[in-house]
Amino acid sequence: MVERGRALSKAFPSMLALSPADRESCAQDLVDAARASFATDQPHLAIAELTSWKETATAVAAGLSSGSAGLDWFDDDETVERP
Repeated sequence: MVERGRALSKAFPSMLALSPADRESCAQDLVDAARASFATDQPHLAIAELTSWKETATAVAAGLSSGSAGLDWFDDDETVERP
């Protein structure tokens, strides 16, 4: 799996902002999403997963993380009103 993470960062340099463990998770998630995409003929599944990880890497590069001060994490079942 380490090689997938390295290959991923070569193809998508923004992934270098992720920790090694997150790069491994990213690589596995992308493989799983690609398999699901091919199996169901729904390419948007892989594209959505890639976009999600790219945005996560961008946020980490900007200094945001789960431990960052000032971030409010919402439970999935909590409804947030539109601003």
